[in-house]
Parts: sequence; structure tokens; C-alpha cells
Amino acid sequence: MESSDKFRRLRPGLAKLQSGLLIAFTALGVLWSVELHHYIDIAIFKEQFLALFFVFGIVPVFIGTKAWSGERRTAPPWYDWLAVVLTVVVGGFVVVRYPDLVYDLGTVTTTRWILGVIALVLVLDATRRVLGWSLVAVAGVFIFYALFSGSFPGFLNVPATRWDRLATYLYLDSNALFGLPLFVTASIIVGFILFGRLLYAVRGDTFLTDFAMAVMGRYRGGAAKVAVVASSLFGTTSGSAVSNVVMDGPITIPMMQKSGYPAHMAAAIEAVASTGGQIMPPVMGITAFLIAEYLGVPYGDIVIAAAVPALLFYLALFVQVDLEAGKRGLVGLPRDRLPRLRDIIGRGWVFLAPITLLVWTLVFENWEPGKASVTAAAVVLAIGYLHPRTRPTFQRVAESLIETGRTLIDLVVVTAIAGLVIGVLQVSGLGSNFSLLLVTAAGDTLFVLLMLTAVVCVVLGMGMPTAIIYMMLAVLVSPALIEFGVVPISAHLFLFYFGSLSMITPPVCLATFAAAAIARTDFWSTGWAGMRLAIVAYIVPFVMIYQPALVLRGSWDNILLGVGTAAVGVFVLCIGVAGYIFRTLNAVERAGFFIAGSLWIVTPARGETGLALHLAGAVVTLALLWWARRGARPAK
Repeated sequence: MESSDKFRRLRPGLAKLQSGLLIAFTALGVLWSVELHHYIDIAIFKEQFLALFFVFGIVPVFIGTKAWSGERRTAPPWYDWLAVVLTVVVGGFVVVRYPDLVYDLGTVTTTRWILGVIALVLVLDATRRVLGWSLVAVAGVFIFYALFSGSFPGFLNVPATRWDRLATYLYLDSNALFGLPLFVTASIIVGFILFGRLLYAVRGDTFLTDFAMAVMGRYRGGAAKVAVVASSLFGTTSGSAVSNVVMDGPITIPMMQKSGYPAHMAAAIEAVASTGGQIMPPVMGITAFLIAEYLGVPYGDIVIAAAVPALLFYLALFVQVDLEAGKRGLVGLPRDRLPRLRDIIGRGWVFLAPITLLVWTLVFENWEPGKASVTAAAVVLAIGYLHPRTRPTFQRVAESLIETGRTLIDLVVVTAIAGLVIGVLQVSGLGSNFSLLLVTAAGDTLFVLLMLTAVVCVVLGMGMPTAIIYMMLAVLVSPALIEFGVVPISAHLFLFYFGSLSMITPPVCLATFAAAAIARTDFWSTGWAGMRLAIVAYIVPFVMIYQPALVLRGSWDNILLGVGTAAVGVFVLCIGVAGYIFRTLNAVERAGFFIAGSLWIVTPARGETGLALHLAGAVVTLALLWWARRGARPAK
């Protein structure tokens, strides 16, 4: 969504130029995703394409984004046109010269370091305009450290890097600006964003919302359950917590408030449900694709491993929403206000075809994610044209391409700055030193290391996109976890989940901010309520480290036992957190349910000790349920 504080209101000619650039930008990414260059037998280095993609991503920033918030221009000033020219020069140099440069990338020349400095300045200024000062400050700190690391104490003291070598490395090395983060955006994410935008163009978003309303609307707290289901469904086409809040929130938050939920609780439910969209397969945002690239495994493996934790997250949220409704005496929506499920399925079942195709090609056929998403996007468009009610106009298709390009701009800026940070970590050696520090601080205790890692994830993630957090921690922390014997995929998902939780963990939680603003309610009340609703998300990442069954590793009987006991534990734990089952519970009863639920969740599924603890948890749970039910009976 455009904001008048961020984007210029360009005059018509420049607006058309900007739209054309965004459409070309989207088309460029799509053509690379389907590997057209292989079919027409064009030899091109990955870095050459990334440099061209970088140009198409950064040029629109200087044309259409304000240099400062108070600007009132309808056209870029001279210095922004200069930035456009310099962007073309910086990217064009790599596009044209890379086949020669690749043989001596480590050589520092005057031309290279000057262009490297210009590239750094352009990326930092584009980041400031699009994402604000926080990421600029983060990158600035890392660059400052690389230049002056020889003056730092303790483990931070390593030989400093000369500024000309640093600029050249960050500009040309494949571990920096034109590295993995930008490559994932250019080759994978483009198709998924286009898929989501085209789904909206053919009114598939209406189908998802109506489906959620028809399925859940009639139950107690139905409006909140619609928000949970809708956000999980939107999680199949999005991966941004804030985007989910902005898209769903204006509909679901007022609906929840009208049904009886307090404003802060309605906002918290939407923020938590939307944050779950980041961890909900099959898309999961850019971070899941980064995990696949770092681990060198098919993306389908990441989807399968992430499925159970994501479902447990939504189970916990769903149970708490239901219990909150029971505690407040809320009822479902009247049937005459709900759409008929038969009608929705009748007109909207076709939208399930592209989603099913996407999941099938990713998980079972092991297609490249970019190719799978572009194919699914093409199917969405083809299906949309089959029926007059979903047939998109040329204008809606063009707007989908433009919005895809506009979303890509943000991602190009994010991944460019992430590439610079990762480049600094590589050239300075800070990554290995930081990992060693964590291992030393944890001693021989894995749990202490996990606690330190979780704190680092949440603190570093405050105000930053999840992808940035993950990429930094994948370099800084994941080696330490793997050194302790943690299954690699569990280690990376642990980082991913706790990075995502920064979106709803006060004091800086962007999804909560957005939801509270829509509900016009107190941020702090919303933040604490959100943490309570997401309590399982703070526990499950620890459990999947000790129980690989939750990421579907191990024998099938062990997996079924592990997942089953975890699901029961989530339900029991949520009773204690919500403080209601049959009636409002007192503090002692809540503590009992919390302890019983924890026994179910954290206890290994196998072994005599595990069996004994599960039996204890079962006995305590049944006793507490009997006691709560007995207390809810009216006196005779």
C-alpha cells in the first residue's frame, strides 16, 4: 500500500514511466524464474542477472520515493536523476564486465572501489527511503566494525579491513551485494508474489474470506475464528505479518469488535494470526527459501518440516480464541449473515486448483520454487478467465504486475542491505567468533545456548524484517547450534520462528503496531495479549530441538506419538493460559493446567520416563477437567 509520506505523487508522464519500469521489473524476474536463458541457450553469470535485477529494483526507488518526508515534488530532483544514472552505471559495470572480472575478483583497482563506494551509498540511501533509518544504522554499525575491528576488545578484536578492499568485496563478491539473499528474491520470490497478486485480481481473496466465514462464522467467537482461518489461508499466498494485518485487519478487527471482543483482544488475535502466516506452508515468505538455500535441500523438505509446528501454532490460537469467547459469553454470527458453504464451494473450488498445483509441484515433484510459483500464477490467470465473475480486466492484470514490482522493490532493498551485512560478517570473521562466544557462554548446556539464541533473535529482530534477522543469525548462531548436535533443519527453523516472534513481542513489534492502529486501541495491552495468545510459539521451537518428531524426523510411530502428545499438550496448556474451561478458573487451577500441558508437550514420546510423565499429565488433566466441570454445575 502506498503512503503519501513515502511515495511521490508523480505527474502523469512519470507515473507511466514508473509503472512501465515496475512491469518490466516483474517480467524480468519471471523470465529468470522459468530459466528462459537456458531454453534459448544464452550463457549468463548469475551475478550479471542480479546486477540487472538490482538496477530495475533501485531505479524506481529514486524516481518514485521521497528523499525526505516533507517533500512535495511531482518529479525527481536533479540529485535523484543523478542517483538513477549512478545505479545504471554501478549495475551495468557488472552486467557488461563480470565475465572478465570473475577471474580476479579479489584484485582492488581504483575503478572497482570507487564503484563499490557508490553502490554502498546508493543501497544505504534506498534503504533509508524505503525502510527507514533502523536498517541503515545496523548496516553502518557492521561496516564501522569491519573498518576498525582491530581497535575492539576481546573476541571482537580481529585485523581490520582496508576501506578500499571492503568496498570492492561488498560490491563484487558473491557473498555480499549480489549474493544469496538477492538471488532468492530474483529467482524465487517473484513468482510467489505474482501468484498472490493474480489470485487477488481474479477475486480469489474473496473466496478465501467467504470460505472462512462459512466454515467458522456460526460458532462462538466466530468472527475471531474467521480471522484465524483467513489469516492462515492468506499465509499460503503471503509471508509478511504486517501485510496480512493490513489486508485482513480492516475487515476482521471491526467484525470481532462487533461480536463482543475488546478492541485490544481483537487486534492481538489479528496480529498473532497474521504472524502465523509467516510460518504457514507452503509459502512462508522469503525466509523459508533462504533456509532451503542455506541447507542445500529441496524447498519441499522445508515445507514438510515446518507443517506440524505451524499447525500447533494455529491450534493454540484457535483454542484460546474459543475459550475467550466462552469466558465472555460470546455467540456465533446468525446464519442469515453467513454465506452458504455450498455456494462458495460451487463458485470458488477452482481457486483450490492452483494452490494444490503449487503444493504438489513443490513437495512431491521437487520443482524449482520459482518455476512452480510462476506455473501456479499462470493457472490462476487461466482459471480466472473461465468465469465472468472472476474474469480480470486488462487493467487488473496490469495492476497485479505493478503491485508485484512495487513489493519487489522493498525486497530488493531488504536483501541488498542484508547482502552487505553478510558480506561484512564474512570478510571480518565476526560470524565464527560470535558463534564461538555463544558456545563458550553456554558451557556444555544446550538449553542455555537455546535461551541465549532466543533472546538474541528477539532483540535483534525488533523493528527489522524477519528475513534480515534470519540471515544474520544463520551466519552468527546456526554453526553453534549444529556443533551441539542439533538437527540442522531444526536449528534453522528455531532461528526462523524466534525471528518471526519479534513481530508480536513488545516493545518493538510491527504487526502488533499495525493491528492496534487499525483497532484504535492501546499498543501495550495489545502486545501483552498477543504474547499470551502466541505462548505456544515460544515453547514449540525448544521442543522441536529435543524432539525431531515435530519436524517429521524419525520413524512414523515415533512421529505420530510425538505430534499427538504435543497436540494434547497444546490444548491443555491453552486452558491454563486462557483461564477458562466450563467456567472461569482461579490461579491454582490455571497453574495446574499449565503444568499438565507442559508435561504433555516437553516430555519425549518414548521411554519409560516419558510414559510415566505422560500418564501423570493425563491423570492431572482429567482430574482438573472433572473439577472444573463439577464447579460449573448450577447448585441444586
